[in-house]
Amino acid sequence: MSRTKMSKAGAVVLPKAVRDAHGFSEGTEFEVIDGGREITLRPAEAKAEPPKKTLTVEEFLAMRPVYKGPPLTDEMIRKGIEEEARRRWDEENGR
Repeated sequence: MSRTKMSKAGAVVLPKAVRDAHGFSEGTEFEVIDGGREITLRPAEAKAEPPKKTLTVEEFLAMRPVYKGPPLTDEMIRKGIEEEARRRWDEENGR
């Protein structure tokens, strides 16, 4: 038997020996069963994910949009990269 503490946020860390013995890894979901004076954690049943369709290179390339604008200059590319960098910075910093 081992002991663990609950954090202020309510998180409980399972001892490494328990995680290793049962093959639990980060992201493992558990069902929490309240049994009055006892709490039971049970690994949640994995949700069946639909099979992912894999594309051939030809299918992927056929999906690309075709650029129909003027030829791109180095300055246009630099400006586009800068605008996207600023947009992402603003998004990350709440502006």
